[in-house]
Amino acid sequence: MTGEPATADGDTVDLLDPYVHATRDLTDRWRWLRRHDPVHWHQAGAAKGFWVVTRHADVLRVVRDSDTFTSMHGNMLGTLLRGRDPGAGRMLVVTDGRFHTGLRGLLTGGFGPRALRPVTHSITQATRELLRRLVERGGGDFVAEVAAQVPLQAICELLGVPEVDRPRVLELTAAAMLGESADQAGMEARIAQSDILLYYTRLAAARRDAPADDIISLLVSGTVDDRPLTDEEVLLNCYNLVIGGDETARLALAGGLLALATHPEQWVRLMADPALVHSGAEEILRWTTPAAHVGRTVTADTDLCGRALSKGDVVTLWMVSANRDEEVFPAPDTFDLARRPNRHLTFGYGPHFCLGAQLAREEIRALLAELRATVRTVEVTGPVRRLPSNFVSGLSTLPVALTPR
Repeated sequence: MTGEPATADGDTVDLLDPYVHATRDLTDRWRWLRRHDPVHWHQAGAAKGFWVVTRHADVLRVVRDSDTFTSMHGNMLGTLLRGRDPGAGRMLVVTDGRFHTGLRGLLTGGFGPRALRPVTHSITQATRELLRRLVERGGGDFVAEVAAQVPLQAICELLGVPEVDRPRVLELTAAAMLGESADQAGMEARIAQSDILLYYTRLAAARRDAPADDIISLLVSGTVDDRPLTDEEVLLNCYNLVIGGDETARLALAGGLLALATHPEQWVRLMADPALVHSGAEEILRWTTPAAHVGRTVTADTDLCGRALSKGDVVTLWMVSANRDEEVFPAPDTFDLARRPNRHLTFGYGPHFCLGAQLAREEIRALLAELRATVRTVEVTGPVRRLPSNFVSGLSTLPVALTPR
C-alpha cells in the first residue's frame, strides 16, 4: 500500500478535504490514477484509510456485486470512516439483500410513468415560470432562483405535501441542504433538519389515517418482508428521497447552465437543434456528476484489479473519474451535447440504480427546452462558487444575466 501518489507536478491530494474539491480542478489527478493506480489505497492521516476506485469498468464491477461490496455500513466517506450510517439497514440507499429488494419494489410504483406524468407537467410549468421571472429581472443567482426550486417542488408533489405547506417546506428543505454538503452543519441547517423531519413525521401520521396517491402513502400502507414499515423507517426514507431528489437535479441544472455559458458553440447547437434536449440532458448528467463518489464496505477478502482487499475495508467509487474514463468516453473532457452513446454512471448501476433517475432527466430536459424557447443569451456575471464537499459535486452560487429571445 502507498500514500496518495505524486502527480506530474509533484503535488498530492487529500480526497477527504471538502475544500480541495471546491477549489481545485482534479481532472489531472483522476487521469493519473486511472492510468497508473486505478485501485489506490488512500491513507487518511490518523483516520482509517480507504480504497479509491477510478475506472469505469472497476466501478461497474463493484456496484453490481452487493454481496461482496455492501452498502449496509453507509455509502459516503463521512459516515463510513466514522463506522456506520445511522440509517443503515432501514433506509433504501444503505440497505442490501431482501429488505432492500422489498423496499425498492414498494417505492418503484411512486416513480413509474403514471405517477410521474402529473409531476412532469408541474416541472415544465415551474421551470417556465421561474425562468420567466429571471429573464424579466435580467438575471440573478440561478442556483437559488431556479435550480434549487424546481426539484424541491417536484419532490413535494411526489411526497404529497399539501399546497398550503409547500412554501414553508421548501424554505426548510433548502436550509437543511446547507448541512448536507459542508463538512459540518451550521446551527441554522441543524434546526431546519429537525423541523423538516418533524413535518414529515406528522404528514406520515396523517397518511396512515387517510392514505392518498403519493409516496408517503406507499410507505405507510405497504409491507416489506411481510410487515409494515416502522415510523422511523418511513421517516428515514422520506428524508432520503427529499435529499436525493433535490441534490442530483439541483447540481446538474446549475452545472449544466454553467457548461452552456462557458461553451458557446454548444449553446448555438442547442438553440438550432431541439433533438439535443434529450442527448444534452445525458451529457449534462455525465459532465456534472453530482454524486462525486459512493462508498461500500468489503464483506469478504477479495481481489480488485490486482489489489488484495480485506474484509472491512472501505471502498470509494469516484463517479467523477469514471464518467471521464477514456476507455469509455471518446474525448471525455469535451462537453458535447450530441454525445452518443453516453454510458455515464451518474445514477449508479445495478441494485442501487437511482429510483429518481427519470425525474432528474425530466427536470434537465425541461430546462433545456425552456432555455431554447425563452432565452437568447446567457452570461456569467460574477464569481461562481462550488460546494465544499467530498461527496457532492456542484455549485452553491451561479450569478447570470439572461436576455430574452
